[in-house]
Amino acid sequence: MPNFDEAKLPKLSAIILVLLLSAACLIWISGCGGSGSSSTQTFDISGDITIGGTALSGVTVTLTGNSSMTTTTNSNGHYLFSGVPNLSSLTVTASLGKYSFSPPTWTLHLNGADATSINFAAYFNGVVDTAQHTLYLKSNGTVWGWGLNGNGQLGNGTTTDSLVPVQATGLTDVKAVSAGTDHSAALKNDGTVWTWGNNGNGQLGDGTVVQKTAPVQVAGLSSVTGIAAGNQSTYAIKSDGTVWAWGLNSSGQLGNGTTTDSATPVQVSTISGMTATAVAPGIDHVIALMSDTTVWAWGNNSNGQLGNGTTTDSTTPVQVSGISSVTFIAAGNKFSAVRRSVTYSSVVNTWGLNSSGQLGNGTTTDSNTPAQVSGISGVTVISVGYDHIVAVKSDGTVWTWGNNGNGQLGNGTTTASNIPIQVSGLTTATAVTAGTADSVVLLLDGTARAWGSNNKGQLGDGTTTDRWTPITATLP
Repeated sequence: MPNFDEAKLPKLSAIILVLLLSAACLIWISGCGGSGSSSTQTFDISGDITIGGTALSGVTVTLTGNSSMTTTTNSNGHYLFSGVPNLSSLTVTASLGKYSFSPPTWTLHLNGADATSINFAAYFNGVVDTAQHTLYLKSNGTVWGWGLNGNGQLGNGTTTDSLVPVQATGLTDVKAVSAGTDHSAALKNDGTVWTWGNNGNGQLGDGTVVQKTAPVQVAGLSSVTGIAAGNQSTYAIKSDGTVWAWGLNSSGQLGNGTTTDSATPVQVSTISGMTATAVAPGIDHVIALMSDTTVWAWGNNSNGQLGNGTTTDSTTPVQVSGISSVTFIAAGNKFSAVRRSVTYSSVVNTWGLNSSGQLGNGTTTDSNTPAQVSGISGVTVISVGYDHIVAVKSDGTVWTWGNNGNGQLGNGTTTASNIPIQVSGLTTATAVTAGTADSVVLLLDGTARAWGSNNKGQLGDGTTTDRWTPITATLP
């Protein structure tokens, strides 16, 4: 043990105290509240929420993470979170009634600058859907339809086509609708699914293959949160994130490892560690959006529509190559499309059949992996027809590409386009649906515009005349 001069101990103590105070001061300056502190520096997070390019007030906006806050948009659609600590990761979400928001969530990593321009675009969810017949969900929960009805797909108890809206029999409290090739589906608020129309492959899910001209309940299915009617098959997502399917299965589109049709729901093979948030059927393939924002696909793959770099069919889900941050999905005849979030904006990726330029990448060459659509961003919602695509941007404008043989691109011609072109005169679109060869959008004022094929009156203008530019559809 060293020897200490006891007389020097007070001086040593004073020196030690000064050193400790100096260290404490340095710690305080660098990380405990001084002006140079990153942990206590605060920021403002703000943005705007619009629908069809117009401000949307009253939207609840929630900030979560290590700091939790809630606010609502004002009359200008603006929200503001003040004094947010500089934390590593935060999320911002928006919610209001029957609206959906694009993107569903923003994830933020504050980096020393005010996090402004965190914007959302709203759109109506599940209000209108079309194939060769069109379904319209009114705010009172009733379902109306017009157009082709040879298989009872309008649900009014007849098989007579209609040029004007007719009400589906006995359906109330509906929150979503979906139009298949020649059948229809509705999701009620109690989580049950109801179907009507052609049933030759069991696509109504009631345990029979008998056509129904009025809605029947799908057997043994409850707690459903989302539906999609395809070509002779139907799909549902339950609250636990599982996907269920019924109907035609010749290409494995039911996703249960077989090619056997089913007249009652069967579960699509699960993907370990993930749940589904959306499902979109094409003609004979299906894509699903998973909880980790990846996309998985199954069924026919003759043109690379499964997006996994091959042309091999799969009766169980396979992952689409190289994409994530997906927020919206759609599928058509042997091709697929998704909306992806990028830094404070969004883009569209497509893959599969491209004979009419429906991939929108400036070519007519098929692709078995995703490629970005040329020259379009800020997309809020997309819809896919048989071989064309319609997209709505956050400014309320509408853009189309692909086949145009019936004027379904809405630009006054019947010339196909392999890049997006703007539909003239539409600047307040909030929702869109693409049918077999037609397109329908809802505008901010609650009216609808439609164009394209009208051979069965599916445009809702009281005629059977094709329209190459948007006309006003009569809504119930």
